Amino acid sequence: MTDLFEEKAKDWDVNEMVRNLSSAIGSAILENVNFTADMSVMDFGAGTGLISAHVAPKVTKITAIDTSEAMLKQLMEKSALKDKVEGVCQNILDTPLDVQFDVIMSAMAMHHVEDTQKMVSSFARHLKPGAKVALADLDKEDGSFHPPEAQGVFHSGFDRKYFQGILENNGFENIEFVTAHTVNKETMSYPIFLVLATKSH
Repeated sequence: MTDLFEEKAKDWDVNEMVRNLSSAIGSAILENVNFTADMSVMDFGAGTGLISAHVAPKVTKITAIDTSEAMLKQLMEKSALKDKVEGVCQNILDTPLDVQFDVIMSAMAMHHVEDTQKMVSSFARHLKPGAKVALADLDKEDGSFHPPEAQGVFHSGFDRKYFQGILENNGFENIEFVTAHTVNKETMSYPIFLVLATKSH
């Protein structure tokens, strides 16, 4: 499988937009999820660990999932995350983990997954009853957020009602959307949602 982020990984953390976005989403997740020390957390599409870094001080363990070895390599080289975060390079939609989590969080990874229904179903399978998701991504946009040559982008953001329906179909309740951040580019603004939901028992 081609690692589409192999080149990007080197400079990912110094990209100002990426840093601002990760900081805002990380803060929004901390504001809306009551993490406790005994929780196990999955960071889906963890990349270089920018979101994991926000949550790691609050919990015992984070399992960082990504299909990019290059991005996970950057994550695992961060001394602050070494004892708290385990990097797993795996497509959990096709090869699930044999473990369930208290929280699954994700930032700007879901538009890189072609089958949204299968992804949310996988989240449900990897959660304990009563566990939560905190998922951030683009609101539906006109396709201009990514450059035309970008590979591995399957969705131009998500309509909130549509995404809520997929969550409901997979047994999630108490679904709430907040706007975590807005990315302002030269001619357009792109709101970023954070959706919170609980897996029903």
